Amino acid sequence: MAGSWIQRLTSLFAPPARSGSDLSEADFRLLIENSRDILCRLGPDLHIRYVSPSARGILGRPPDSLVGRLPSSFVLEEDRPIIAAAAQRVAAGFEAEPTVVRCPRPDGSLVWIETTTRTLRDPVTGRPAEFILVMRDVSERQALQRRLEHEATTDGLTGLANRRAFDEALAVEWARAVRSDTDLSLILLDVDRFKAFNDLYGHPAGDGCLRDVASAIRGIVRRPGDLIARYGGEEMAIILPRTPPAGAARVARAVCAAVQAMGVPHADSSCGVLTASVGVATAAGVVGRTIAMPEGLLIGADGALYRAKAKGRNRVETTVLLPPRADARAA
Repeated sequence: MAGSWIQRLTSLFAPPARSGSDLSEADFRLLIENSRDILCRLGPDLHIRYVSPSARGILGRPPDSLVGRLPSSFVLEEDRPIIAAAAQRVAAGFEAEPTVVRCPRPDGSLVWIETTTRTLRDPVTGRPAEFILVMRDVSERQALQRRLEHEATTDGLTGLANRRAFDEALAVEWARAVRSDTDLSLILLDVDRFKAFNDLYGHPAGDGCLRDVASAIRGIVRRPGDLIARYGGEEMAIILPRTPPAGAARVARAVCAAVQAMGVPHADSSCGVLTASVGVATAAGVVGRTIAMPEGLLIGADGALYRAKAKGRNRVETTVLLPPRADARAA
């Protein structure tokens, strides 16, 4: 293969040479060995032949300890399919898109790595002869992205999911319920006489009240996969996947009782303390074939909440959206 891999790297990554400013091979090697990115030279079998010294600072591993290994061997197990897919594409002669994976360090911490691969081809046959893998630490970028994503889907007052996150989750869970023909339940909770509470005690107290209600709900709804959201104003919503009517009603009653048990004084309440009204709706996945969903579930829960308010507040009302009978015929 004509030329050294350093020279070929120069042709790939260095800008066009200008008179009087050409980089020698020694200069370019100096750049590689002092780069903040990790540069790896891979053989045709994708095993590592060379790793730049920055591997020690980024991965916490001596470069020599990585030589002879596949790049996937030091990637978090859950992310290895990402590397495997990129490797297959490279081995097939295609350029791999940049990927982001997590790599565990010897101290137990994780570092987010963005990988970019370039192919060095045999000048005679045109076949891939070697590969250059560039690994960049993007942990700070990923942390910022996760923080922005969290802020975009979190209610700033209560720390619950916001309306955007609720709408997205409800659509996802309904699609899953349809695929698996399981029950999906939705709870809507409204703090009783909240406007009067604000008028009596002030908006700062009202904000504190909503935070307390959110905390009380969290104490009841703990299953992975369930979602608690601030639906709007003083209204909270709870999505309960794979939950039949009886189970959803139990959760709703427990939440209703937990709000009253907080004992927050409310002079305009018949109980003397803050309470909440709760509406529950449950639908089986099969309902979606004949009723507009998940809108129908929201309408059902809102109707149940209205009945709870009309019947005196501080109570739970439920509804079940049933599919039409199999032998039903159009009129």
